[in-house]
Amino acid sequence: MSLQPPECQDIVIIGVSGDLASRKLIPALYDLERAELMPDGARVIGMARTDLQQDGLVQLAKASIKQFSRRDIDIDAWERFVRRLCFIRLDEEGYRRAAEVTADHPRLIYLSVPPSAYPGIIGNLAASGLNQNARLVVEKPFGSDLHSSRELSRIIREAFEEQQIFRIDHYLGKETVQNIIVFRFANAVFERVWNRDSIEHVQMTVAESIGIEGRGSFYEETGAVRDIIQNHVLQVLSLLAMEPPVDMHPEAIRDEKAKVFRAMRPLKPEECVRGQYTRGEIEGTLANAYREEPDVAQESQTETYFATRVEIDSWRWAGVPFFIRTGKRMPLRATEVVIAFRGAPLLMFQGTGMETLRPNHLVLRIQPNEGINLTFLAKQPGPEMTVRHVNMNFFYHESFMTEPAEAYERLLYEVMEGDHTLFAREDSVDLAWQVIQPVLEQPPQLCFYPAGSLGPTEADQLIAPHGGWHLK
Repeated sequence: MSLQPPECQDIVIIGVSGDLASRKLIPALYDLERAELMPDGARVIGMARTDLQQDGLVQLAKASIKQFSRRDIDIDAWERFVRRLCFIRLDEEGYRRAAEVTADHPRLIYLSVPPSAYPGIIGNLAASGLNQNARLVVEKPFGSDLHSSRELSRIIREAFEEQQIFRIDHYLGKETVQNIIVFRFANAVFERVWNRDSIEHVQMTVAESIGIEGRGSFYEETGAVRDIIQNHVLQVLSLLAMEPPVDMHPEAIRDEKAKVFRAMRPLKPEECVRGQYTRGEIEGTLANAYREEPDVAQESQTETYFATRVEIDSWRWAGVPFFIRTGKRMPLRATEVVIAFRGAPLLMFQGTGMETLRPNHLVLRIQPNEGINLTFLAKQPGPEMTVRHVNMNFFYHESFMTEPAEAYERLLYEVMEGDHTLFAREDSVDLAWQVIQPVLEQPPQLCFYPAGSLGPTEADQLIAPHGGWHLK
C-alpha cells in the first residue's frame, strides 16, 4: 500500500535558523515534498529570534537542501516548497501572529531549540493558544537527569496532553531499527531462539569517527551517557528485548517497551567504563584530544566513551548480559547489534579448529550499509576436517533496490499522521533515566583512550569472559 499525504496541517519550526533545522528538518520536509507526501495546503512556518525575513528563510532553505538533502533540487518540487514557506519573528507578537496564521488548520510544532529554552516557549505557546489543536515535537535528550526530566515533563504537560506530545529519537526512524520488530516476530525460526536458552549474550556498539564538531559547550553539559546511552541505545535494546505486542497499535508496542525498562536493573557504577579521547590518528590525520577542543574545560571530566553491562530481570532474559558501548573519535563509524548464540557441543569436532571460533552470531547493522549478517560454521573444502566461519548477508539496498528514506522524513511523516509508534512515552523516558541515574550520581573515574582506537582497554576487560567485542 503506497503512502498518502497526511491531512492538511501547518508545520511550525521554532528555532528554524539553528543547526538541527538546517541539517535535518528542512531537507526532510523538502524530500517529503518531492515524494508528494506533504499535506495539501500545508504551510511551513519558520520562527527564530534572528530576523531572517521571508527572503532569508528561502535562502536558508535552499542552501540547506543543496547541502544536506539526499536528493537534488527539482524545480517543480522546489517551487511548491517555496510557496509553503513563511517566516515569523520569534517574539511575543510573533506567537500571536503564528496563532492567527494557523487558526484554520491543525498544527505541528517542532521545538528545534535547546531544552533550556522549553519553559519560556511552552508558556508562550499556551498564552497564545498555539497549544490548541496541535502536536508538539521535542528532541532528545529529555532532560539531563531523572529530576530535570520529570520537571520538563511537568512543564510540557501543563500545556499539552500526552497524546499531543511526540518525543523524537531519530534512531527509531532508521529502517534497520524498525525492522527489528518484523525480523523477530514475523520469522518463527528466530523468535523460537530469541531467549536465554539459546542466546549467551547481546552486544550493541555505537561508534563515531567524528569528535564533537564544534559543539564543546553542548557536549560539556551532555556527555556520551546522556547523548547516546539514555535514549538511542536503551530504545533499541527495548525493541530487542520486548515481548510480542498483542497487535501493532502504537500503545501496545509502547506498553511492551515500558515493561523492558521496568525490568532493567539500575546500572552499577563499578560495572561501567567512562572514557575520554586523547590525541591520536584517524585515517592518517592527527586528531586533537577532547580537552583541546573549543569550549571544553582543560580538566574536563566529561565522558566521550561509555561501556557497561545491562541486566534485564524478565523470564525471557534472566541471566543474559547485554553489553553496550558508545564512543567518539573511533577508527570508523558503525552502529551494530550482535546476538551471540550459545555454542554447540564440541567433542566430535576437536582438532578441526572449531575450538577457537566464535559460535553463531547474528549481526544487525544499523549504519552504515544497513543489513543483517548471520555467521555460522562450515567445513572448508579439502580432504581434512577443517571448520571455519561463513556468512549469510542481507543488504537493504541490494534486496529492495531502493534507497531508504532518512529517519527524519519517516518521523515527521508519522507525526503528521498522529502515529506514536516510533516515539518515546513519558513513562519509558522516566524509567530509562532511573536505569542510568546511579552513574550520573556516582560517575566512575575517567579512563583515557587515543583517538583512532576503539576505546579504553578497561572496556575490553568488561566483556572478555564472553569472547570480546565483535567489532574490533
